[in-house]
Amino acid sequence: MWKVFALLSALFAGVTAILAKMGIKGVDSNLATAIRTVVILVMAWGIVFVSGGHKHIGELSKTNWIFLILSGIATGCSWLFYFRAIQMGDVSKVAPIDKMSIVVTMALSFLILGEPVSLKTLGGGLCIVAGTVILLL
Repeated sequence: MWKVFALLSALFAGVTAILAKMGIKGVDSNLATAIRTVVILVMAWGIVFVSGGHKHIGELSKTNWIFLILSGIATGCSWLFYFRAIQMGDVSKVAPIDKMSIVVTMALSFLILGEPVSLKTLGGGLCIVAGTVILLL
């Protein structure tokens, strides 16, 4: 089932880039990011309350809070830079470069989380890097 969710994530991420590029014309990229963030905030908390997840907030540890806050900061930085990049450049060029995050994530998952390294994952990561290099030429 996780593969279905991953594919849906990719679909919506792709649509997001196009909608953002269309909506950012003549708008400060930071303002656009803030508006998008408010929509996501309302949507996410709505889902939490409807699903009953809010009842578990007290169960979060200090470590949970620290890493979730750091993750939020990293996400915010990523979105700010991404919106500025798509405002200045073509989405068809920015999006693949942005997806180098996949390679960063893979490397960190091996180094920090101790996830297994396989030839298949290394090959996939190298293909992403090669595609990005070709794009930048």
